[in-house]
Amino acid sequence: MIGTDIQKAAALLQAGEVIGMPTETVYGLAGNALNAQAVAKIFAIKKRPTFDPLIVHIFDLSQIELLSKSSLSESFYVLANRFWPGPLTLVVEKSDAVPDIVTSGLSTVGIRMPAHPMAQQLLRLCNLPLAAPSANPFGYISPVTAEHVARQLGDQVPYILDGGRCQIGLESTIVDCTVSPVRILRKGGISIDNISEALGYKPDVQTHSTDNPRAPGMLSSHYAPCKKLILTDKEEVFHRNIGREDTAFLLFTTPVLGHPEQRILSPNGSDAEAAANLFFYLRELDENPHIQLIIAQKAPEHGLGPAINDRLRRAATIVDCK
Repeated sequence: MIGTDIQKAAALLQAGEVIGMPTETVYGLAGNALNAQAVAKIFAIKKRPTFDPLIVHIFDLSQIELLSKSSLSESFYVLANRFWPGPLTLVVEKSDAVPDIVTSGLSTVGIRMPAHPMAQQLLRLCNLPLAAPSANPFGYISPVTAEHVARQLGDQVPYILDGGRCQIGLESTIVDCTVSPVRILRKGGISIDNISEALGYKPDVQTHSTDNPRAPGMLSSHYAPCKKLILTDKEEVFHRNIGREDTAFLLFTTPVLGHPEQRILSPNGSDAEAAANLFFYLRELDENPHIQLIIAQKAPEHGLGPAINDRLRRAATIVDCK
């Protein structure tokens, strides 16, 4: 059921159920992060491997005392004070209050304070930290509307809180604050440049995916449509496929004349607009029964472009860019 009843959603969470909840990044499949059984339901519904840890969502910095084991670094507070609430996850040493299933047995936990007003209201009302990975079957395109969640998870979720279409549409950036200097584990809704500016230095960046993740969203294959997807920056690949009715183009800013099915992530060249449209358009093309192949153009490597390209690379069947 889709609705806007925050009290109902909070009551379900307090009763140990899981729900779909909006955030500014993507929709989450939320459950009480301190309840191992509720978290187990999240893994089961998503069919998510238990070695892939979850992010915990909070509404106030004071909740860190419950979730974190040790004193926090200066870098943690610099980033939290600058970017929270917002699309930034900070990894800290976890306390014993956080069940091991949340962190996949790791000694660390990723924590985020979402900016979506309905998410903040829900967190305050239920007064619980919420584990909330993307509300989709594991590995598939992340949902950016309540309808996306309903089509993917159906009656497995008793309630989906409808907060409209996600404004950012790209998962949070994840920063490991347990090391010095800090390390970016996943590119996302806060750019590397903005994080560097806040810290006063450019942090290390995880440059490759892994099958043994330290944080969510680090697996080598993820965010993928069911259709074949090619990622390329070669114009000839697009030109060879102009006019093919079973092929769609996903382009950054400039349309290809003469091709019937194409989506432009940002006609104005805005990386923020492109990020907001990425999963929405990918899903739209993937659900089109006439499309068998999606050819995606690499985004420029600035601002949120690296995060967009990260998602496209892991969604791609073939990566054909130099």
